[in-house]
Amino acid sequence: MGLTKPIEQNKLSYQGTFMYLKNIIRGGMNMSIIYAMSDIHGCLYEFDQALLLIDLSGDSKLVLCGDYVHGPDSFGVLDKIMELQYEYGSDKVIALLGNHEDMVMDGRWPISGQGDEEDGDYEAKEERYLQWMQNLPRFYAEGNTIFVHAGIDEDLGEMWEYTDDFTFTEKFPPQTGSFSFGMNIVAGHVGTAEISEDAGFHDIYFDGENHYYIDGTVLESGMIPILKVDTEKDKYYRVTESGAWIVLPYNEEYA
Repeated sequence: MGLTKPIEQNKLSYQGTFMYLKNIIRGGMNMSIIYAMSDIHGCLYEFDQALLLIDLSGDSKLVLCGDYVHGPDSFGVLDKIMELQYEYGSDKVIALLGNHEDMVMDGRWPISGQGDEEDGDYEAKEERYLQWMQNLPRFYAEGNTIFVHAGIDEDLGEMWEYTDDFTFTEKFPPQTGSFSFGMNIVAGHVGTAEISEDAGFHDIYFDGENHYYIDGTVLESGMIPILKVDTEKDKYYRVTESGAWIVLPYNEEYA
């Protein structure tokens, strides 16, 4: 299955993360195809449709960049992710922590959010998912790409792994432009309609520098964009029913 397990970043292991990054920089780890999605928000049907377009054979991986809950079928989406991890392994289906999972864990917002929290069995039901969330990493890095829910502290440069937990999951506003360390950042959290300032745009937003944003605001658009990353060639593709297409800068593609 290619790489070793991603680093779990709920409690940052600085030494382990630094050693991991040294391996990336030296090119000492296997490269693979990575599919990325984010901000599923309980939309199980849309998630299932997106999964039909990815290929998890060989060394390919799926990275989910957080925010699985607070939509029509939050438990269904969580069950689906857990089933995928059981089938393929958590080193092949990598689920990252989003701010909505953070809100569940600290009691700000229950998983369902549908008013069924008063059910006597709800607390026991939720506990299983809470335990799973508590083990989710806050980022995953492979090749020249950092996958994260909201973003990193780019002012830290090559020491970006020291980013605080809040920034990993709740960074706002989204950052664009050049990242001095040169790695590319794949994130969700803020809808691409907002980033592009185009209310009708819900696709992958590439700023032409180092940022790919993939939150398609599924609760409004019914779309979960799929990014395909060739970590060996450092190429980024939009996956559609008609194939995989290189992602161009927004200002070039939609000028």
